[in-house]
Order: sequence, then C-alpha cells, then structure tokens
Amino acid sequence: MNTTSDSNTPASQDTVAGRRKFLMSLGLGAGAAALATQSASADPKPAPYNKDRRVDASVLNFALNLEYLEAEYYLYATTGLGLEAAGIGTDGRDTEGQTIVKPNPKVNFATPAIAQYANEIAIDEANHVRFLREAIDSSKYDFVARPKIDLLNSFNTLGTLLGLPSFDPFANEVNFLLGAFVFEDVGVTAYKGSANKITNKGFLEAAAGILGVEAYHAGTVRLLLNMQPQSVKDLVNKISDIRASLDGQPANAPKLDQGITLNGAPNLVPTDGNSVAFSRTPRQVLNIVYGGVNAKKGLFFPDGLNGEIR
Repeated sequence: MNTTSDSNTPASQDTVAGRRKFLMSLGLGAGAAALATQSASADPKPAPYNKDRRVDASVLNFALNLEYLEAEYYLYATTGLGLEAAGIGTDGRDTEGQTIVKPNPKVNFATPAIAQYANEIAIDEANHVRFLREAIDSSKYDFVARPKIDLLNSFNTLGTLLGLPSFDPFANEVNFLLGAFVFEDVGVTAYKGSANKITNKGFLEAAAGILGVEAYHAGTVRLLLNMQPQSVKDLVNKISDIRASLDGQPANAPKLDQGITLNGAPNLVPTDGNSVAFSRTPRQVLNIVYGGVNAKKGLFFPDGLNGEIR
C-alpha cells in the first residue's frame, strides 16, 4: 500500500526537522544537521513519469530492495537499531519482513575515523531508501516493503565459504569492513547494469547519482581494507572470488569482480580493460544476494526480494 504523502512537493519544514533529528540521532552533530537544512530544497526530483513508468518503477523497486539491505547493515552497525528507529518507512506493497540480526549489533569501533566513515555511509544508505520510496511514489506506482533480511545466518554461511568457523560482521571494525565489502561493489555494478532499462531521464539522473555515491563508498571500503594485514586482504580477495563464481559467467568470459589486490599491487578501483566499471544484470545480482546461481531466495533475503524483479 502506498503511504507516502505529498511527495511531489518541495520538502516541508517538518521533513527538514526530521532529517535534522535523524542526523543528530547518528551522532553527527549540529554541523551535519545544518547541512541537511541547507540541502533539503536541493533534493533531486524525478521528471514527470512517461508511458514506460511501470518498467522504471520495477527497476527502482529492485534497487530499493538492495538499499533496504545496505541501510539495515550500516544502521545496525553504527546505531544498534534499524530503519524504523531512524524514522525511515519499511512498509509498502508485498509482504513486509523483519531483519534478523544478533542482539546488540552496534560495532565497537576502535578507530574514530572508521566510525565516522561508517556513520556517513549509514546516513547515505538510509537516505537512499527514503529517496527511492519517494521517487517510486511520484511515478504513481507503489514502492515495495522491506523484504525479510538476514544479517546473521547469511554471514555465518559466508564464513564457512571463507574457511572460517563463523563470521560476525558486527564483532569489530575489521569484520565490519569485510561485511561492507560484500555489498558495496555489488551495488555499483547493479546500478550500472540496470541503467539502460530506465527510460525516464529524471530517474536515470537520480540513479546515476546514487551509483556515484555507492562508488565513493566502495572506494573508501577498498582503501581501508588495503591498509589491513595481508591475512585480511586474502579474505577480501576470497569474497571477490565467491561473488565472481555466482555471476554465472562462461568460463572464458571476463570476470565481473576484482579483489583489492591485482597482480601483487593494490587495486582500489575494479574496472575492465577500458577502466570502465563492471555491470551486472539483475539476475547476476540476485545470484549473489541469494547465494546461488538461479536461486529464487536465500542468504541475505531468505524469502526473496519484493517486486517484479526477483
């Protein structure tokens, strides 16, 4: 059910106050709150919808599912609470699911800078959820509810694939970065791979903007992981190999994934031979988040995604 109201008008003072409260709740202080006030009126607004808006809405809802996952991960890591506590809606059409996460998941960050980066990314991902819900609402189609998300058993499964007895991404800041690496590169390739399906130029511009932010996030995470001991780098590269194995590419086709080292040197920006970011089809993205080629559900989404692309 569509519950967003008056989404085609500029942000109200109540909305600005809500964003300020959200920023303050994440501990980023008055400076960030003031920035939210200044920039609220500059939020990108999709252009009027066209005859292909159903397809556009389907693609945006696919992206919304992924943003629910990322937002929940970062919010639980930085605040110990999820989207509802941050004042971000999780209802919508299809079945609304809960997020499975360990008790008290807030990460005890040892490095203040990493804690600051994590807080900033958490704000970005929560804003992506809010913005996509508003954009889909403006298309006159309903945004999907948050599907059931598993941030507990999924990572233990990943740990098994990595040769670890278990894996808790909330245990410490290094584990947190490893968990973030699982998502960020996939988000970049997912947005790029879906770009040619969006017909509305306003939506396309907004999606390109989100892709840029996800790329900034991915670059930050890759840089921080490159600063870790070799044993951590080896785990990162194993995660990359696992993702690549789920892409379902022919044996002789180029890989769509790269670790943080390549030919013995740091590899901060994963690209093809033309230094262009990789693209993944929705099916390839689903393979990764479901944990199996052509799977219909599983891993991070035990009951599957919501919406037409699932």
